[in-house]
Parts: sequence; structure tokens; C-alpha cells
Amino acid sequence: MLQAPRTPAARISPRRTPPTWVIVALACAGQFLVVLDVSVVNVALPSMRADLGLSAQGLQWVVNAYAISFAGFMLLGGRAGDLYGRKRMFLVGLGLFTLASLGGGLAQEGWHLLAARAVQGLGAAVLAPSTLTILTAAVPEGAARARAIATWTAVGAGGGAAGGLVGGVLVDGLSWRWVLLINVPIGAVVLVGAVLWLSESRAGQRRRLDLPGALLVTAGMATLAYGISQTESEGWSAAATLVPLLGGLAMLALFLLVEARTVAPLVPLALLRLRSVGSANVAMLVCGSAMFSMWFFMTLYAQNVLRYSPLEAGLALVPSSLAVVLGSKVAPRFMRVIGARNLAALGTLVSAVGYGWQSTMTADGGYVTAIMIPGVLMMLGAGLAGTPLASVATSGAAPGDAGLVSGLINTSRTMGGSLGLAVMSTIAATRSGGDDAGPVALTEGYALVFRTGAVVLVAGALLMWAWLPSRTTPARGTAAETGAGKAAGGPNTG
Repeated sequence: MLQAPRTPAARISPRRTPPTWVIVALACAGQFLVVLDVSVVNVALPSMRADLGLSAQGLQWVVNAYAISFAGFMLLGGRAGDLYGRKRMFLVGLGLFTLASLGGGLAQEGWHLLAARAVQGLGAAVLAPSTLTILTAAVPEGAARARAIATWTAVGAGGGAAGGLVGGVLVDGLSWRWVLLINVPIGAVVLVGAVLWLSESRAGQRRRLDLPGALLVTAGMATLAYGISQTESEGWSAAATLVPLLGGLAMLALFLLVEARTVAPLVPLALLRLRSVGSANVAMLVCGSAMFSMWFFMTLYAQNVLRYSPLEAGLALVPSSLAVVLGSKVAPRFMRVIGARNLAALGTLVSAVGYGWQSTMTADGGYVTAIMIPGVLMMLGAGLAGTPLASVATSGAAPGDAGLVSGLINTSRTMGGSLGLAVMSTIAATRSGGDDAGPVALTEGYALVFRTGAVVLVAGALLMWAWLPSRTTPARGTAAETGAGKAAGGPNTG
């Protein structure tokens, strides 16, 4: 997910170093907050809608505003840490994230909440890359660093897995506002600890900061997603739909032009021409377009149709959350037996079976057959597929590019998920008939979403078998393994 640090070339300020566990704890706390906030809002969505009067379209932007901003600025955040210092970017990112959480928790209008979520995503994009580089710079290479990275990865995966349960407890016990406000005291404590105990470090090689590239890709994806969401109410031929669609595509085309001409591009296009990197990123984008929306629609189904409370909805999705962690952890063992390409395709098909099962949902479905089993299949498959895709991508790149490629594959997954959520929300709204639909109509809309997702995932599995290289040569050292672990434990877990 994040850029691998160049520890030998790092320049660390001379100051007394605190105990290693303190630095690891601070880095992991930052990572936990970043990943938690991808998923923690899901069970709060119906409450947010009722309190702030959000439309169905506005509801998807509570998720997408964070995801698009996070993914669009993630690579820039890593470069900024190299250039301006990892500790400084950790503090800036966490400060933005904490202030935006306060603003979102106190929001009085829907647009206040959406703006706060976008700023949260920007803060997360600045913060997240620094968490790993600070950790690896503080822990000596070898077994100790491997344990520290494993802890960091597990905390990230745990943040995504815990989001539904944490959100349910907070919404039921307090209010939806506390899924955001809880970040404020935690963020303040981590900020104080970071000021006192973290040391500054920078990469030895200074590079330009590709701000135009980051702005173009983020604005392009957001505008494109908005245009897609307009199709439900305005139709495909209306100016309100065509203008943002064409504008988004134009900004993405301009982004590619900027990346081809700039001296230090955010995304080196030559890297994407490598078969392993290009195929894995396209596969992750396609699969992410279906898998990312699972939590969104499962939460709405549980609360809007089955009338679960927020806490009950959070508890209902715990098995699914654990399944994605399990799939990510056992994937390396299966990779050694059947190969990365085969496991990626097989995991995607397992997920497709879960989506197909979920598409048979009814308005009076039972928990085991309507939520638990299909949810476990969907997320077990996602965990099994994510790790080999990241491994394929990093294995085809030079060791020095492993961190960049890991960041790219997570960006592809999150961007694909954001566009997929816009498409799936439009599909659901069109089938169900609008915001005031009854349980049966809502169920039909959600079922069509999962049926569409199953088709997309089957196509994704075929794409993997046809395009992913059958053999890979892992990058030297732990870069490939770390990249795979990071991708498996990234935002998609929640």
C-alpha cells in the first residue's frame, strides 16, 4: 500500500531515540485510525441519512469522499514524506485527519459531512505512508523488523475488520457522530506522543512533488463518479450527466499527459507497461469495483430491510471481517502450491459465488443464509485474491520500485471501488425506485447489485487467467512480501 523506505539512504536527526515499542505503537495507531475510518461509517449510514437528510446519492459520498481523496493523494503523501520529512508529514496528516473528524462529527448539514470526509481522506493520504517508513527506520533490519511490519499489517487489517463492530457500539450507545468524534481524543494523544518521541527522517534523494498529477487524478475520479451517480435521476443524455462524465474523462486524460511529460511523475507510465504490474493493477481495479461496495450494501440491507440495529448490523458482519483477514493470512501458503495467478483467479471466483448467493436475498431472509455465509464467501475470496495480485505486481518490478507498486495496486483497488460504488448505487436506486422504496423494492435493488458484482468478478477471474503472468520472480528481500501484506491489509478490508 505504501512506498517502501530507503533505510540506508535515510537521514535521521540526531536525538535520543525512545524505546522501539513506543515508535511501533505510534505508527500502528496512525495506521489503525486510517483504515478504521474506511469501514467504521458503514453501520452509521442510515442514522446519518435520517439526521442530516442525505439522499441515497449523498449517502454513497460519505464513503466515496474519503476513499477518492485517500487514494488520489496516497502516492503524493509518500513522496511528501521523502521530501519534507516523515515525522512532519505524520504530524500534518494526523492533524488534518483529527480536525476533519471533529468537523464531521459536528456537521449540521449533509455537505458539511461530505467536505469533512474529503479532508479526512487527504489527511489519511499524508499520514499513512509515514506510518510504515517511520516504523522501518526505527527497527533494525532482520527478525525484529519483520515482527514490527507484521504487527503493522495486522493492525491495519484489524482496523478494517473492527470497523463495523466499533461503529455499531458507538451508534447504538451514543450517536452516529461518535464514529468520527472518537478519532479526536485518540488523534490528540497520538499527536502529543509523536511530537515528543518521533525522530525526523528524509530520503536521501530529493524529487519533485507531482501536485498537478495528484490533483488531476483525484478531481477526475471524483467528477467521473459524480457523473455516474447523476444517471439515476437525470438519465445518460442529460447535460447534468454528460458534463461531469466528459469533464472527468478529460481530467484523467490530462493526468496521463502530465505523467508522461513530468520529470518526476506520480505514476511512472513505463512501470505500468510491465505485464505483471499492468495486469495486476487492472485486475485489482476490476475486482475492487465489485468488492468495495459489499460492506455498503450489506449494511443497508441489514438495517433498512431486516431492521437490525446498528450494533446488530456490526455484529452480523464480524464473520465477514474475520474471513478477509483469514484469507489474507493463508494466501501465501496456497500461492506456493498452485501459484499466484491461479490463486488470484480462484479467490475471485470464491467471492463471485458469495455474490451470486447474496443476490438471492429476500426481504425476510434469515441471518445465516442471507448474511453470514454469503458474506464469508465474498470476503474470504477477497482475502485470497488480494495477496497474490500484490505479489504478482511487486515481483515484476525492480526492488527499488516495490513500495511504489504496492501503493499503485492499492490506489487501483480503491479508485475502482469508488467508481464501482457510484455505478452500483445507481443500479440499486434505479431498480428499487428511489429513496422512499419499501423493503421488497429495496431488496430487489440490492439483489441486482450483487448479481452485477458476481458477473464482474467472473469476468475479472477470466481476465486474470488470460493476462497475469503464469510465473513470477519475487523482488529481492522482503519488499514483495511486505507489498503483498500491505495490499491485503489495506482499505478494502473494511
